[in-house]
Formats: sequence, structure tokens, C-alpha cells
Amino acid sequence: MKALYITVLVLIINLTNAQTQNKMKLNAGIITEKVNETKNFYTDILNFGVSFENEFYLLMHTPNKSYEISFLQPNHPSQKPIFQSAYNGKGIYLTIEVNNVDKIYNELKNKNVEIKIDIRNEPWGDRHFAIVDPNGIGIDIVTYTKPKN
Repeated sequence: MKALYITVLVLIINLTNAQTQNKMKLNAGIITEKVNETKNFYTDILNFGVSFENEFYLLMHTPNKSYEISFLQPNHPSQKPIFQSAYNGKGIYLTIEVNNVDKIYNELKNKNVEIKIDIRNEPWGDRHFAIVDPNGIGIDIVTYTKPKN
């Protein structure tokens, strides 16, 4: 019986190690001069929280703490050259999936947030609208539904 317990324990440990070794987490980062404006936007408008911050770096999380995004000041001496150049205002967008896009749309309208793309249904199943953050990054806020046949 003792051998069975040891065998089961070894299998559990090996399964746990295999799962944690293959785990991968993505954290997008934006290099920006507007770290403070960005913090205010994401906390006040989208209800994000702050996971960590210092004088040159800000790590924020979604309201349910499932995902994170970071913001870094450009040309900071602690950073290597590949992390020095500021975002140039083109080529990035974010998608935030929500359970009830209409609720979020109404909340942001009530906060007088400028809506760049009004709420609409797409034939492929998205119901979404878009806003822009202080860095010029388009944010698509969406609830996914099944496409209409």
C-alpha cells in the first residue's frame, strides 16, 4: 500500500511540474511619455487596478485581475536600448472582452468618454465599440456572440 501512495505522489508531482513548465503568460507593454495620464485613464475609465508602479514603470491589471498591461517611460537609464524608444502612435490596438458590452458602452457614455466607433453588431459575431487611450491606442471593447447565418 505504501508503494501505491508513493507512486501516486510521484505521478501528481510530475503532472504538476509538466503543467507549470509549459505555462506561458503574456503581458503587453507600451513605452510612453504619458504614464500618469495613462494610469488615470485606465483606472478612472476602465476600472483597472495598479499591480505595481515606480517612478518609470506602471503595471496594471483588469478589474478581475486576470490580465495585465504595462507602461514604461522611454529613455530610462535602467533599460536596455530595445526598451528605450517611445510608441510612435501607430500600429497597436487592444481588445477588451466583456460580458455585457452595452453596459460598458452606457457607463463610458455617462462618463463622457469619446466613442470613436459607435456600438454595432458585426456579421462575424462581434458586438463592439471603440475608444482611444491617451497614447492614441485604439481599444475595441467587445462581447463575442455567434455569427448570424
